[in-house]
Formats: sequence, C-alpha cells, structure tokens
Amino acid sequence: MTDEPSSSLAPVSGVISGATHRYPLRVFYEDTDAGGVVYHANYLRWFERARSDLLDVLGIDQRGALEAGTGLYTVAEANLRYLAPARLGDTVVIETVAVSVGRVACTLRQVAMRGSAPLCEGVVKVGFIGLDGRPRRQPQAWQHAFHSLVPIAISALEGPE
Repeated sequence: MTDEPSSSLAPVSGVISGATHRYPLRVFYEDTDAGGVVYHANYLRWFERARSDLLDVLGIDQRGALEAGTGLYTVAEANLRYLAPARLGDTVVIETVAVSVGRVACTLRQVAMRGSAPLCEGVVKVGFIGLDGRPRRQPQAWQHAFHSLVPIAISALEGPE
C-alpha cells in the first residue's frame, strides 16, 4: 500500500503513433461472462472510451464545447466484426484510425488487439450535432485534428473535399 494521495494518480491515456491512436485497457471481471469471456457489448464500450480519449489526446475539449453550446459527437453508425474472444486478465489495446473526415462526420476504424491478434474490428461513423440534435459542421480545428489520423495512402486517394 502506498501513502501517495489519490490526487497524484492520473487516469490511463492513449497515445498517437503515426496515424494510429492506441488506447490500452485490461479486461476486468465486470467485463466478462461467467466463463471469463468478454461480453460482446463491451467492445462497443471500449471503442467509445478509446474515441473519448482520442479527442482528449487531440486537444478537443468535449466538455467545454458542450458547455459553450458548440455541439458534440454522436454515433451515427457502428458495424462490428468479432474475430476472437478477449478473456479475463487480458491486456487489450484499442487502435483507432480515421477512414474519412468530412465537414459534419468522421468514419473511424477501430480494432481491439491482444498483442498482434485482432479480437474485434469496428467501423464507426460519428456525426457532429448541435445541442438541438441537428447535424452541424464540426469546428475546423477539429476536422484538421482528425485529418492527422488519416493514413497517407487513404488521404491521397480521397483528394479534396
């Protein structure tokens, strides 16, 4: 046991390496069924957590934007493919890259990895909306931040918007 005050502890954060955001997590008992296998819906939760961390790492202040009435991101589509089970005690890294970045929406590819083994792949489209729930152009600085996560090969193929 340590005598360090809890205020000195910081939550886990992901990192951006090249065009990929990597967010580590550990599989806890609450994530699993009675057999120690991760419940399928938890991959969505982990992907959401990784996307929230990604915004923080990119310097996007979600709470400030919400409080200022600027808007927020919401999931418009999610498509998951389960490849292998994660199990109690595993270390999983959620890798996120941007597939496309538009004025209102971004499409992200997320993969839950255990070492070099993919466990679950997802393609998630997030749209930016105003507090009234209507689509709204995302702030230009945020669009630029997301563009940094588009792999060069994809960026070159897409061309200008």
